[in-house]
Amino acid sequence: MMKSNLEVHGELDLIQPNEPWDCNLMGGYLQASHHYHTGGDLSEFMDHVVKQLSETSPAADNLDSFSVKPLSPHVDHRPRKIPRRDERDVTTKTPDQTIGDQGLRMITLLLECAVAISVENLSEANRMLLELTQMASPYSSSCAERVVAYFTKAMASRVMNSWLRTCSPIVPYKSILSSFQAFNTISPYIKFAHFTANQTILEAFHQKDVVHIIDLDIMHGLQWPALFHILATRPEGPPLIRLTGFGSSMDALEETGRQLSSFAKRLGMSFEFHPVAKRSGDIDPWMVQSRHGETVAVHWLQHSLYDATGPDLQTMRLLELLSPRVITLVEQEMISCGSFLDRFVGSLHYYSTLFDSLGASLACDDPGRQRVEHGLLGREINNVLAIGGPARSGEEKFVSWRMELAQRGFVQVPMSGNAMAQAQLILNMFPASLGYGILQGDGTLRLGWKETGLYTASAWTAPQLLH
Repeated sequence: MMKSNLEVHGELDLIQPNEPWDCNLMGGYLQASHHYHTGGDLSEFMDHVVKQLSETSPAADNLDSFSVKPLSPHVDHRPRKIPRRDERDVTTKTPDQTIGDQGLRMITLLLECAVAISVENLSEANRMLLELTQMASPYSSSCAERVVAYFTKAMASRVMNSWLRTCSPIVPYKSILSSFQAFNTISPYIKFAHFTANQTILEAFHQKDVVHIIDLDIMHGLQWPALFHILATRPEGPPLIRLTGFGSSMDALEETGRQLSSFAKRLGMSFEFHPVAKRSGDIDPWMVQSRHGETVAVHWLQHSLYDATGPDLQTMRLLELLSPRVITLVEQEMISCGSFLDRFVGSLHYYSTLFDSLGASLACDDPGRQRVEHGLLGREINNVLAIGGPARSGEEKFVSWRMELAQRGFVQVPMSGNAMAQAQLILNMFPASLGYGILQGDGTLRLGWKETGLYTASAWTAPQLLH
């Protein structure tokens, strides 16, 4: 279990003189929204919030460059009515997915609380948080109420951290593993990340005899047995596999190594496991080197549970040194850096969609759903709002890894038709009426729910390896 102490220099991510938010305009917008919206799910409402708050930005449609822009007092910012979801050939909403007046009151209060935190009005924020605590339950049948409950808890932690001037996040890795496995069972998101990346790595390893996989956050290695099994059945025979796994706990890494070694032995494969109990950005890049003649693949399934890689610039230097045949990157389509209000709006939009997607297929008291929301999604929300932010760590974080890779000379490799087929097979495990969908464009694969992208898979290669 890892514990780190981060010094908080006053209230962090303080509002700047050119901060684009205006509390009065925000309140006016929320009032108009309240009168407009008496039904629909939370993610649909947040679609309108994000569009209205960013409508003056030419790059608003690109989440990588999303920033909140001011609302003009001379323009009618009331949301325009959009077709009902059932009119767009999407499954009809069930009663527990509608917001309703009570839900709108909670969302309005939550947004006003975020503005109060951003301007250091912590006493007023605390008053609103106490009210929200009485209004929202994480066990409610309403997805909106469940989301508000977790955001309320995260924002209360942020206020407390700001008062105490300290921040000591504790990451319960064993609990996270259990929740991660449940998430893999009840939704297609983790399977999408694993199988599309595995297919891309398999293609990069075609007819290669010695291969090296570097997993920047291996957790418990749930992804790799499926790839090992396919490699073991190649007509030309299995390759020799080296796997370097980064993680925070040497005990957990060694147990992962034993499990994977045992599995590889049963398949008759030559396998080496190298644990690195540090973040990739905290090591000397020369500590992880490729051997002559081996083909290197780097995998990174990004998440917001904790800072898995450390300083982004140092991790990028490691990738440049390795010059991998392929980098498989799976990103959450969410703002996780920048100002507090940027992170708040982006994460509220993102997690409202995730919670709605789980609520569309699982009962409110489903144990797996509760385990995922409490053990994963709630922790991610807490990390983004209560712990995350550039001022809290002193480390610069990339807004978009895809953009950074391209700027540093890495070349995007389009996801293949086989990767698309793998993704579609995963979706076929879930009824079409649940609203999951895959989009293919710009060489990437995106998995989303009802028109909102949530996870994006892409592949990259070092320029010197292009033939």
